Amino acid sequence: MELFTAIRERRSCRAFSTEPVDEATIDRLLEAAGWAPSPLNAQPWQFIVVTGEEKKLAFFEEANRCRRWAVEKSGWKWLDAYSVDFLKKVPVIIAVVGDPKKTGTDMLQSDGTVGYQHACAAAVQNMLLAAHALGLGSLWFTLFDRGAMRKILDISEDNTPIALVCIGKPDKPLATVPRKDVMAKTIYLR
Repeated sequence: MELFTAIRERRSCRAFSTEPVDEATIDRLLEAAGWAPSPLNAQPWQFIVVTGEEKKLAFFEEANRCRRWAVEKSGWKWLDAYSVDFLKKVPVIIAVVGDPKKTGTDMLQSDGTVGYQHACAAAVQNMLLAAHALGLGSLWFTLFDRGAMRKILDISEDNTPIALVCIGKPDKPLATVPRKDVMAKTIYLR
């Protein structure tokens, strides 16, 4: 698949078939993630591949707790209609975990370090594009509390859960979503 086609056609998927994703395909997605750029080539990521029902149920419960909290505390009533049931059904979830100590030169910034988060985001994007190129659906999922996710994933307080990447065959065709004109969001400084 041509790169620009993959970029334009990739969509978020929230309806997955239960058909398993083979390990060779998962390895290809992880390889794509590992080629993401990172500040000082620090490669501040760790990937935790989850296929077991127990962890998926824990992800679902945490996401549902956060969804209910957001509706109650923020007034985001639209989240009432947002189901996270797909977390129990998706064949593979890859947790992307970042190491703040590998943030690159932005450790010198007074407003905190985000380089490691940006690098992990690039790794997520690589996985999403690779999944699409391989005919899979994917979703970048972040509706969770980082502290709770550390416990679920059994990772240290020194590391930061960045995202869950859901991977599987789409259960139905993915909807086209509108995009704003990029030129309306672009400024040239000369």
